[in-house]
Amino acid sequence: MTGDAVKAKNGSMVAYTGQVAFKKLSGGGDGLRGMVTRRLTGEQMVVMEAKGQGTCYFADRATEINLVRLNGETLYVESDNLLCTEATLHTGTSFTGLNGISSGNGLFTTKVEGHGWAALTSKGPAIILRVSQGMPLRVDPGAYVAHTGNLNRSLKSGAGWTTLMGEGGGEAVQVEFAGDGLVYVQPSEKLTVGGDV
Repeated sequence: MTGDAVKAKNGSMVAYTGQVAFKKLSGGGDGLRGMVTRRLTGEQMVVMEAKGQGTCYFADRATEINLVRLNGETLYVESDNLLCTEATLHTGTSFTGLNGISSGNGLFTTKVEGHGWAALTSKGPAIILRVSQGMPLRVDPGAYVAHTGNLNRSLKSGAGWTTLMGEGGGEAVQVEFAGDGLVYVQPSEKLTVGGDV
C-alpha cells in the first residue's frame, strides 16, 4: 500500500510491514446505510480497513486466494468467500431468492462493483468456468463461490425417480447459469440445504 486503503474481512490480517492502521468499518464497509441493509437482508459481513504505507498480508483459515480484476463490471460473491477488496470498489447486497437458500447462504449475496482488485477465498484453487450463449452451466450450490458477467441464475432439480428410490447420485439441486460470463467454483463442497437427498 502506498497511502491507499484496502477493505478486508475483519481479523484476516496475518502480518504487515511499514506504517499501517486498522479500523473496523460498519455495514460491510458501506456505512450506516450498508449496516441497515445488511441487517435487513441477513447478509452479514464484518469488514475492517487497512490504510497506510507498507505491505499487508491477509488470510482466512488457510484457504486459497483468487485475485479478480474488475473493470467496471459486477462480481457476485458469497460473503464468506470475500477476503478483501481495494477501497475503490463498492460492496452491497443483491437478492438471490431460492438460489441463495439452496446454497445455504440465505436470500441475499454480496455484490462488488467498480474498478480494482478483489481477493476471493476457496477451498482449493478456484476453477473459472466460462458460460456462453446457448451453453448453460450447472453448478453444485456447495461448490459455488462467485460469478461475473451477464448471467441469469436459476435453481434446477436433478431429482427424479432414482432419487426417490434411493439410487440417485446425491446431486438433487443445482444452480444453472445462462448467458455470458464467468463462474468461480471451488473443488470442495460446503453443506447446503439441497445436499444429499
